[in-house]
Amino acid sequence: MRRSGSADLPLHYGHVPVWLAERMAKLGLAVVENIVLDYGKDEVLARLSDPFWFQSLGAVMGMDWHSSGITTSVMGALKRSVNPHSKELGIYICGGKGKYSKQTPDELIRIGQATGLDGNYLVKCSKLAAKVDNTAVQDGFQLYTHNFILSSSGKWAVVQQGMSDETSTARRYHWHSEALSTFVDDPHTSIYGQNAGNIINMADSRAQNSRNAIMQIAGEQPDRMLKEISKLVMPAHHDVRAKDVDLKRLGSVLWLAHEKQPKDFEGLLQLQGLGPRTLQSLALVSEVIHGTPSRFKDPARFSFAHGGKDGHPFPVPLKVYDETIGILQTAIHKAKIGESEKNEAIKRLSKIAAQAEKDFTPNANFDKVIERERNDSRKYGGRTVFGKAKPPAQLTLF
Repeated sequence: MRRSGSADLPLHYGHVPVWLAERMAKLGLAVVENIVLDYGKDEVLARLSDPFWFQSLGAVMGMDWHSSGITTSVMGALKRSVNPHSKELGIYICGGKGKYSKQTPDELIRIGQATGLDGNYLVKCSKLAAKVDNTAVQDGFQLYTHNFILSSSGKWAVVQQGMSDETSTARRYHWHSEALSTFVDDPHTSIYGQNAGNIINMADSRAQNSRNAIMQIAGEQPDRMLKEISKLVMPAHHDVRAKDVDLKRLGSVLWLAHEKQPKDFEGLLQLQGLGPRTLQSLALVSEVIHGTPSRFKDPARFSFAHGGKDGHPFPVPLKVYDETIGILQTAIHKAKIGESEKNEAIKRLSKIAAQAEKDFTPNANFDKVIERERNDSRKYGGRTVFGKAKPPAQLTLF
């Protein structure tokens, strides 16, 4: 069992408006379908267990790029959109916030009955992950949301979050069962044993490292353990600042989308006719789907795909968001019937952006980029929780 990381986030309150929640669900499903199509269902779990990738996904979905709300809203959107397709995708999402987290055991039992996996064992994994982060790790955060993501192969991931009233921050914990991959491949022959309370009695010798890791986590001092895991700490400021993003990476995407015409891109014939603003969003979404882990160290950069519901860095461009979703959905559909050209073009888009940044020197003013997005926001159907985007202020002459 491997705890893959944590993330500290400013505590935000509020709700996700319906117009954004519906789009988040559609985009989330498209991202998951693409990952399953190109890399397999277990890769979805690996991605979700990475706190940097998870934050980037939330940002590209239009959530507040650094807030605690990303956790519950992203997992809620994925649960709503993925679970109706669980049998096809092989991905099941359980739990949620508050009372929904308490429903996780019943959900896992039902999934176990439907798939042949050992539901009782999965319930133990779920409870143990929560127990470690809520009790064994004395870091001042009390869990209030818990999601257990399961693959039909038996692998799983946990995304859960705790709250600290003292610091007004939330901490998200990520777990991944990668170390148990060989153990859970055959759940009906080796996973049964005597109940030992909070310690899972796994007789298979291949689980020895997992048992040792569980005991080690329980005995370690919290400060020592937290130093040994991947940790993402988000700043308190709400606006997106130049220091929050890799300007070279962001600049290359903006340059490709707005200055270098799509028709000039080698191998992107399937994407011709795409407007530059949608190409900008699609390039960032493509990176979330196909990028390597090193590409997600600056999650704020991904907010330049679809903005943020609070208006930072700019209002959510609904027209662009819908076009991006439509392109992804069409590519997935065509790939399923053997026509993979459009899907391959989207995959190449992230590679082209990465290649372009090697020799790219950013010269655009960061604040000017945001100003342009805000000035164009009304044209793209921009919207925030405060309402629809207004036209830029006009100078009145007397």
